[in-house]
Amino acid sequence: MKACVLHSTGQPLVYQDLPDPLPGPGQILLKVKTCGVCRTDLHILDGELTHASLPLVPGHEIIGLVEALGRDVSGFNIGDRVGVPWLGSTCGVCRFCTSGRENLCEHPGFTGYTLNGGYAEKTVADARFCFHIPPSYTDLHAAPLMCAGLIGFRSYRMLDKGVKKLGLYGFGAAAHITAQVAAAGGQQVYAFTRPGDLESMDFARHLGAVWAGPSDQPPPVLLDAAIIYAPIGALVPIALKAVDKGGVVVCAGIHMSDIPSFPYVDLWEERVIRSVANLTRQDGQTFFALLEKIKVVTEVTPYPLVEANRAISDLRLGNLQGAAVLVVA
Repeated sequence: MKACVLHSTGQPLVYQDLPDPLPGPGQILLKVKTCGVCRTDLHILDGELTHASLPLVPGHEIIGLVEALGRDVSGFNIGDRVGVPWLGSTCGVCRFCTSGRENLCEHPGFTGYTLNGGYAEKTVADARFCFHIPPSYTDLHAAPLMCAGLIGFRSYRMLDKGVKKLGLYGFGAAAHITAQVAAAGGQQVYAFTRPGDLESMDFARHLGAVWAGPSDQPPPVLLDAAIIYAPIGALVPIALKAVDKGGVVVCAGIHMSDIPSFPYVDLWEERVIRSVANLTRQDGQTFFALLEKIKVVTEVTPYPLVEANRAISDLRLGNLQGAAVLVVA
């Protein structure tokens, strides 16, 4: 099969031939149709996430068709369309797995990081951690749901039920999905983009934001909560100043630059800073059930698999709206 392989951090991916993978017990073999390009992939390629299993096939927003079943697989049949997310396996026995917090498993496997992912024509995945995809989404538009959608949804669920005014910092793949979920839930969305990025501001308003502006300026009203998707630690004290008493600031990324110091008064009055780590299978089941009830449109830019490095560069430079998606011929 053809695959894009990371041999060394800080270097471009290599488009090369690899042996076809074979499904082991509990695994399914997928013919990959599409794979989203996530900002987490940038952190892996740049070496900011330090436990990648090199050489590595990246990619954890996979949509594919089941080609073969390993032993003891249930719930999937040959030809089923399947989505593979970031959380690829868990130990099932640690204190986190046994208390409903498998996203914090002590011995996890992560797709496209410690397990080979979807920048390839074929891949294998643990069937227990895969999802059936709603038929209303094409392969192209379903791919961003597998991480931008799922992690965005988990971060959204971290908010109190009383949140009415929600700020989203960094209006990329995750935020453009969360904005639609929040608007459908009756929240007012305030979108923050890089200063001068008028196109992203217009994009946010098009998706239902009641206000959009630069991240270095305060919103017109105090917010009940804010979610930070951009990997920029300096946004944390900025977001704290933007939320009202009792407000929460959720840091949704897997990696963030250092958070600068800030005066205690900006945190006082029961404001909260919290992070989001990975996802659970229950997050996926709840999210996809929700998508059967509300309309969420993913904005995507397609790239052929062989041009994965160009897709990564465009994401890094902010040269696209929504999500980049690799299309596997």
